[in-house]
Amino acid sequence: MDKSVQGGKAYGLLKSQQEDNLNSINEAFLTDPKYAEEEDLTSKLEMFKKKYMEFDLNDKGEIDMMGLKRMLEKLGLAKTHLELKKMMSEVAGGVSTDVICYSDFLNMMLGKRNAILKLILMFEGMGKEQELKETGPPCRKTFSDLP
Repeated sequence: MDKSVQGGKAYGLLKSQQEDNLNSINEAFLTDPKYAEEEDLTSKLEMFKKKYMEFDLNDKGEIDMMGLKRMLEKLGLAKTHLELKKMMSEVAGGVSTDVICYSDFLNMMLGKRNAILKLILMFEGMGKEQELKETGPPCRKTFSDLP
């Protein structure tokens, strides 16, 4: 890396390179006949790329144990080390691994396998959609609404 590029510029360059790498993987998925029937594939891949980049804490193009831990904590679902390892191997197709690469992440999100992480991320997305729909003042509560 050029020594004249420092701090924020270096980070921006790193993120730009990472996004380029993920975009090339997205392109491969767009041309893969296996996913030809997938609705809104382009927008799904863009959404998955943003989510993936958010939790790639080491900026190496992979989600490590700490990135997965942070992702789940942000969703309010703290997990033990063993649960995280199990989730990671489930994403990688049963192979024990310390990182989740982007291709495995996309295979999980677009594939038929219902990995725990896929279910969590899908429900988190559905929860956000419901949050956005509820606008305006809250409904009036009555005593019968109390627990």
